Amino acid sequence: MDSPPCLARIGLVARFKPVHLGHLAVLEGALARGERLRVGLGSANRHDLDNPWSAAESAAMIRCALGALAERVDFVEIEDLGDGPRWAALVEDRLGPLDLFVTANAYVRQLLERRYPLAPMVGLVPPERRVRVAGRDVRAAMARGGDWRALVPPVVAAYLEQHGLVARFRREFGLAVLAREAPLPPGGAQA
Repeated sequence: MDSPPCLARIGLVARFKPVHLGHLAVLEGALARGERLRVGLGSANRHDLDNPWSAAESAAMIRCALGALAERVDFVEIEDLGDGPRWAALVEDRLGPLDLFVTANAYVRQLLERRYPLAPMVGLVPPERRVRVAGRDVRAAMARGGDWRALVPPVVAAYLEQHGLVARFRREFGLAVLAREAPLPPGGAQA
């Protein structure tokens, strides 16, 4: 099997809240295909249940996870605007010209299909490296006191713990995450 051609610039946007094993596989896959990776740190203007860490903290997690490979990554903050077409223009402005944009989100794909050549994220990851995990899974395990460490690279777990980010997350959002996971009572209405 021939190896894929090396592209100059690959871009993607994700929240990385926190960086998990699936993110790491995609980031490494993108760096295997491209010379530079432009990472849009999504929801940079949000601090809420789904975005408990800042864009700077997400970038630090990526740097930890990638080690020396992080030298080939450029980080750009991408805010939520509540307006898809404006958001797509913002992404294009902030990421600049790209040889390939990768996404797993159908709506993002639709918004950017006229702006960039597109590919699915899963296409960057060899089948044996694919990991089905979402940030929401990690945050839920963290809130429950479950084994969230098994879902993130060990260096990311260490970073989160050493900087007090797990304790801060639990203090600020732990109960809300647990409440969101709780089954609704009969009739579907929350008490």
